Amino acid sequence: MNDLERAKAILPEMIANRRFLHQNPELGMNLKVTTEFVMEKLRDMGIEPKICGGCGVTALIGQKTDGPVFLLRADMDALPMQEESGLPFAAADGAAHCCGHDMHTAMLLGAAKILKEQEEELPGIVKLMFQPGEETLEGAKAMIADGILENPRVDAAMGVHMMPLAPAGFVGYNAGIVCNSSDLLHIAIEGKGGHGASPHLSVDPINVGVHIHLALQELIAREVDPQDQAALTFGEFHSGDAKNIIPKTAYLGGTLRTVRQETREYLLARIENCVEMTAKMFGAKASLEIPASVSALTVDETCADIIGKGFSETLGKAAARVSQTTSGSEDFAEVSRLVPSMFFVVGGGDREHGYEFSGHHPKVRYDETSLASGAAAFACGAKAYLAANVKS
Repeated sequence: MNDLERAKAILPEMIANRRFLHQNPELGMNLKVTTEFVMEKLRDMGIEPKICGGCGVTALIGQKTDGPVFLLRADMDALPMQEESGLPFAAADGAAHCCGHDMHTAMLLGAAKILKEQEEELPGIVKLMFQPGEETLEGAKAMIADGILENPRVDAAMGVHMMPLAPAGFVGYNAGIVCNSSDLLHIAIEGKGGHGASPHLSVDPINVGVHIHLALQELIAREVDPQDQAALTFGEFHSGDAKNIIPKTAYLGGTLRTVRQETREYLLARIENCVEMTAKMFGAKASLEIPASVSALTVDETCADIIGKGFSETLGKAAARVSQTTSGSEDFAEVSRLVPSMFFVVGGGDREHGYEFSGHHPKVRYDETSLASGAAAFACGAKAYLAANVKS
């Protein structure tokens, strides 16, 4: 029985795990229920977990301590949004796994079970990394700071992400830069409040915010090489609480995503300049803060070749190297900055089979049969890397 066959055999268990996680979503770095659940499941497999990075979980599988060490990472946090999937196990209360992190966690639990069953045969160590705070770009940094890549020292790593609207069972990967960097932008504007009937006696922060927003979009349109890649999006604009009062303050929140580090540095400097100077032009004050950021995610060519071969041998034609990249970001990039890394995607179901919505949409659903493909990819990918890097 190969890893895919074994993953299909334990699919009901993975589905049950996924549904528990789906019904109990937690946000950011506060994952008490999720963490306890993951640790309990690992202990049931005979694996001893440890807390890392606040509420992350790590554990080791393997007996050959003189061999290579390969890390497998899944993120566990949810999104601050209301689910509208209509599923009988849908979440309530304003948090939801609409990005598929519950799927990632269930896949890695499945892979852990498969690898534990083969522990005596592993030519090295597999280190598990169940990570909080991916959506807030905090979790990977916290676990790295707490030593996830040490004791034993990690030689290489691999992460996963669901790909909605791709056929269930598909496993795709690429090499080079595969995900953009991301910088969270907080813009605070201070004007002068007053009565709506006397705007000349006030400094309207809403007007300032509108002009800042327009000015920043022109950076992408006129200061970035059309053959380069950058996306600047603001999803928050808050100000005021009455129709006839000019408020004192306004706030814009958004993200900058780039591929090239040079473009990233240039745009961050220009954004700060435009924010301050536009506000000054209207007699207001404004400041830029970047509370969290993550680098572009880079897949190591050698890892892609070795692990991709393992995918092909186990998953057959369902696994493929593709040419696409994404303007989305992934804080697994913080791991890929420090050790050679592989990253793969798993199809979550296509429109032909009734899966109509993309990730982060409140109605998104994922085909649970894809859990088997993800778990098998984790397991066979880890074994392929370990086998190819046995230390002499």
